[in-house]
Amino acid sequence: MKTFSKKTPEAKAHYTNRNIVLHELIGLKVEVLESPEKQRRHMKGTVIDETKNMLYIKKYDEGIVAMPKSGSKFAFISGRKRFIVRGAEILFRPHERIEKGLKFYKARSA
Repeated sequence: MKTFSKKTPEAKAHYTNRNIVLHELIGLKVEVLESPEKQRRHMKGTVIDETKNMLYIKKYDEGIVAMPKSGSKFAFISGRKRFIVRGAEILFRPHERIEKGLKFYKARSA
């Protein structure tokens, strides 16, 4: 598991509805809006790690949950802003995000 500093991603980056698919997601608050598994819908927590296919979310009330990106829809929260992202838009490794996320960046509204 990755270690991360106490600085939140919001302190480093300016998130918008378009660029959320290009930025770091670790450290952002997240709510699962849609999931193939009913019991995981409306789950809330903080993203603590990410792989190509999974988001690892630390729930507020329990432990860490591995959440598949595929077939899910997420609401990432940065400050008072909330960004809705389909799992398919972030279905790649974090270091590939800039290259592969550009097609979703261009398709998203500003």
